[in-house]
Amino acid sequence: MALSLLVVSISFYLKEYISLDSDLYATLSLVSVAGVMVMVIAFSLGLGAMPWIIMSEILPINIKGLAGSFATLANWFFSWLVTLTANLLLDWSSGGTFTIYIAVCVFIAGFVAIWVPETKGKTLEEIQQFFR
Repeated sequence: MALSLLVVSISFYLKEYISLDSDLYATLSLVSVAGVMVMVIAFSLGLGAMPWIIMSEILPINIKGLAGSFATLANWFFSWLVTLTANLLLDWSSGGTFTIYIAVCVFIAGFVAIWVPETKGKTLEEIQQFFR
């Protein structure tokens, strides 16, 4: 996700210095659209599924309903927040907007790498023991 957002950000920064009738301008427009498409695919395959995976694998059965509701609320709230602020940020700076998204993406990847435990091949009891 971060790499595709980097491509989009660089293409927006470069478009500021190129004339509108240039062939490179049209190419950079296509590159930015392709970068956004790759980011959406990467999000759907990776980070987008993270709340649902965590809810199903990590949460103990006795709090799964309440914690799952909270995780769903947080997921939709942050999706709404990104949607709400995207146009404001794009009016400010297109390249800067995607640079902010890169920083958030890298932060989240680091958070997941450090704090979310690996659950492959472990039973629910082994996962719950990890958190005690």
